[in-house]
Amino acid sequence: MVVCISNLGYEVSLEPRKVYEVLRDPDAGKHGQLRVIDESGEDYLYPQSHFAKIVLPQSIRKAVLAAG
Repeated sequence: MVVCISNLGYEVSLEPRKVYEVLRDPDAGKHGQLRVIDESGEDYLYPQSHFAKIVLPQSIRKAVLAAG
């Protein structure tokens, strides 16, 4: 999971301070990007610099994913 720290250039798709689910995509990482499920409910590539990785306790992670 990541938290959005900047939505510059993606104001409609990303909300600052919001937690997002990341999908594994090794190729995206090689290019400095993350595959994130955004506000549309779909997954898209965004710059890694727009996010900070966070580690949530399992119970909170489940609650966040269930609420999504």
